[in-house]
Order: sequence, then C-alpha cells, then structure tokens
Amino acid sequence: MVNKQKILIVDDDENIAELISLYLTKECFNTMMVHDGEDALTAFETYQPNLILLDLMLPGIDGYQVCREIRAKSNTPIIMLSAKGEVFDKVLGLELGADDYMIKPFDAKELVARVKAVLRRYQPIKPEVTTADKGKCVSYPGIEINLTNYSVTVDNIPVEMPPKELELLFFLASSPNQVFTREQLLDQIWGYDYVGDTRTVDVHIKRLRAKIKDHPTWSLGTVWGIGYKFEVK
Repeated sequence: MVNKQKILIVDDDENIAELISLYLTKECFNTMMVHDGEDALTAFETYQPNLILLDLMLPGIDGYQVCREIRAKSNTPIIMLSAKGEVFDKVLGLELGADDYMIKPFDAKELVARVKAVLRRYQPIKPEVTTADKGKCVSYPGIEINLTNYSVTVDNIPVEMPPKELELLFFLASSPNQVFTREQLLDQIWGYDYVGDTRTVDVHIKRLRAKIKDHPTWSLGTVWGIGYKFEVK
C-alpha cells in the first residue's frame, strides 16, 4: 500500500477548500479540510500532515496565530493563502515561519506545483541509504550513485548513462521502497513546466533496467497502475 503524503487544508471558504482538495487528490495526496483556526490546531495533532495550506483570514484564531503555535513545536511546512497582497502581510507571514505565500485568487496548478516544491525541500534522508557529500551519493550492496560527479558503478564497474537517467535513478534510490507516480517523477526530474508526457518516465525506466540488472537486495520495481519505486529487500 502506498503511503500518500498528507495535506491539511485550512480555509473558511468551503468551496475553495474543496477545490484545492480535488486538485491535490488527483495528484495522489491525501487531504483533510478544516475551516477555522481552533480546528486547525486540533487537526494538526491528530492528522499529522506533511504540509499545511493555511488561510490567514479565519474565524476565531487567525492564520498568523495558528502559524505561531505550530512553529513553536514543529517544522512542518506551511504555505499561507491570503487575499491580502501587501508586502507587509507577506513579510509577516514568512517571518512567522511560513515556507511560502500565495495570493488569492491563484491558479490551482501553480498551487500544486508549490506544494510539491516545498515538500521536496523537506524530504527526509532515509536511514537505509548510505549518504556522503551532503546527500549527493547513495549506495547499496553492489551499486553506488554519485550525483556530484554524475557517476554510477555496479559491482565496481562504471555504468555510462545520460544525466536524466542518473538523476531519476538517484531520486528513486534516495527514497527506498517509496512509490512515486509517473507525474511525480516527471515533476521531480524534468520540472513541472516540462512540455512532455509520462511516457518519458517509462522510456527512462526501461533504459535503466537495460543497464542495471536486479540485485538480490534491491531492484527497480513497478507498481502497476501507480508508478515506480527502488525496492530494497
């Protein structure tokens, strides 16, 4: 079963919250919606989201105070949403610990892209991976992928591959056993503004498999109907 990342949506406008939830669900996120500051603080404790979309103008406890209270105990990423576009409001939100700030009305696709970008910055390093040079190298028995000098060795033999193939392999191997959709991989490796389709990912996976055979302790796995993962046994 895929562990989807969880997004807490805090907005007193139920229509906006539902629209945001719809777009994020289509991108394989789990979502939870609440409509005031007090419920936001409660939901943060019970739902334990990976990221919070936080409207500023909330009944009761406003978004600024919600951000203060969450930041006092957690580094969970927060993207503030507001109809206020003044520089002061943006600066205050960011100084309180928000990771990004979007002005309403916003394009839903841009919001999804911002969510993905912020989550990328907060992706934890998995303990199963041997890291070096600030996370630019991952290794498992029989394979080492080095993003610093763009090299891959399998059983101590160099394997030549183009940059995008190497980046795709490095990204998957950096998050062992985590399943990524084709859309997520396309966004992570090629960028959300890339003009192409998900077949690009399939072609690169096929090329990687032709160069790197499965190992007894790891392999490039397909999760049918969803995407791919670097499977560690």
